[in-house]
Amino acid sequence: MRIVKSDLIVEKVKQLCIEANLYLGHDVISCIKSKIEDEESPLGKDILKILIENAKIAKSKNIPICQDTGMAVFFVKLGQDVAINGENITDAINEGVRQGYLDGYLRKSVVDPITRINTKDNTPAVIHYEIIKGDKICIEFAPKGFGSENMSRLKMLKPSDGIEGIKEFILSTVKEAGSNPCPPIVIGVGIGGTVDKCAQIAKKALLRNIGENNKNSYIEKLEKELLLEINELGIGPQGLGGSTTALALNIETFPTHIAGLPVVVNINCHASRHMKVIL
Repeated sequence: MRIVKSDLIVEKVKQLCIEANLYLGHDVISCIKSKIEDEESPLGKDILKILIENAKIAKSKNIPICQDTGMAVFFVKLGQDVAINGENITDAINEGVRQGYLDGYLRKSVVDPITRINTKDNTPAVIHYEIIKGDKICIEFAPKGFGSENMSRLKMLKPSDGIEGIKEFILSTVKEAGSNPCPPIVIGVGIGGTVDKCAQIAKKALLRNIGENNKNSYIEKLEKELLLEINELGIGPQGLGGSTTALALNIETFPTHIAGLPVVVNINCHASRHMKVIL
């Protein structure tokens, strides 16, 4: 049994919170740069160039990529041969978030849903756990801004709606979102499971690097087909027209009940922030 001190988890989570909000991933930057060449709209090209410049400034000056530094979302893989010494892992992660958002001067956006009173330290975090074999802990962090989160949708399709119903729902969600999620966007799609599982895998789909498709060849083909159709909608960068509406569309699936076909579309802005650490 391997022992991991909770203080180490606190420190690593603190670093994730700060760095993920300051440094845009190389995969996102590379994708945006490639889209500049392909973008049909002169205004769209200029906007994409501004997004690259924004990322450079954020990195050089150690300031957030976006003023919305998000709600803290974690996907944690916990090895069954690991014991946590000190605080329990949930408390340690929340303490890391607290320190990261305070010490990193990141905006605290978490409030009570009814009273709207701010918790003042961006906790509690949303944490999804998975128990795995081995003695490692993998913590993946994704700060989720709500300009894009608010454009997400759930629909309980009928099984008879089939693949065409799924496609129609995804496309209509992006159309209705328009400029609100600050395109170019990254789209996570969950298909199957229950309501809660479907939303979870849609969120998890956003953690893939840009250009990383589903390993299932049929789903991979569907991702590429839908991404092409979305970029033909003409919404464009920041909703001002063009051929770059989305950078990626990632689909995750899970077996579901014979009577159901849940689908969740979880949208992210171009700042698809996520980082992970393995302890």
